[in-house]
Amino acid sequence: MTFSPFDLFWVFLILSSFQPWLQKRQLEYRRVQALRSFEQQRNSRVIFLIHRQESISLLGIPLSRYISIEDSEQVLRAIRLTPTDVPIDLILHTPGGLVLATEQIARALIRHPAKVTVFVPHYAMSGGTLLALAADEIVMDANAVLGPVDPQLGNFPAASILKVVEKKPIAEIDDQTLIMADLSQKAIRQVQGFVRTLLHDEIPNQKVAPDKIESIVEFLTTGQVTHDYPITVEEATALGLPITAGLPRDIYDLMELYPQPQGGRPSVQYIPMPYERRPSLPEPKGRPLPENVRP
Repeated sequence: MTFSPFDLFWVFLILSSFQPWLQKRQLEYRRVQALRSFEQQRNSRVIFLIHRQESISLLGIPLSRYISIEDSEQVLRAIRLTPTDVPIDLILHTPGGLVLATEQIARALIRHPAKVTVFVPHYAMSGGTLLALAADEIVMDANAVLGPVDPQLGNFPAASILKVVEKKPIAEIDDQTLIMADLSQKAIRQVQGFVRTLLHDEIPNQKVAPDKIESIVEFLTTGQVTHDYPITVEEATALGLPITAGLPRDIYDLMELYPQPQGGRPSVQYIPMPYERRPSLPEPKGRPLPENVRP
């Protein structure tokens, strides 16, 4: 039995069509194994909330893009399936999201009787910070950041809209701006109330000193900084949040299983191994050239 070049082409095309599926299944298997291993080490329920797009490709051409993280409904289901005496470890890597979904997850976390720990390997901004505030302990990489949770109305911060109303006479403000100012005031009040609820959480222990709560609420919700302002480990600790610096090595290994899509040449490239100490090169000998002499 012989194959023509045309037949070989079709065989190659069929086999290549299975490649994305096989890659996806292999990656999912590695993720489940890594998750199970981390759960056994921590004796906890581990939940990933990693908002990072991935891509699979056919013959180098982008075939599809998908969000691999479970949505808020699935996160709530995972929390409900967790026994009340089992801690929850939430690994967060997100720029934020819908306020409704964020509040639902955060309320479920503070209602869980056992300890809740949030791990932030890189960043948890906006809604991600709200989820971090629901934790009893926030474990961050030394260079990871949180962010403010001040409400945004469209493309404008609610606090900035209120500033316009404060600084201009009422007769010079159009009706739409006044309506937005009213909504802004309500949005800030709602977010402040929710943040207070998270910070007053005493199950299983009081996580934030009561005298620190109002200053934290004021800083995070009133637009003192821009919405994308990075709150570092040092600043978050100074605010009074329950921060622990330093992540387990397994967290970084887990993040490797959620790579960014690769398209074209890489924007960052390095040899993935630690370098050993090497002897320094000897200083060059000889008379230096005068500064005004060029070769």
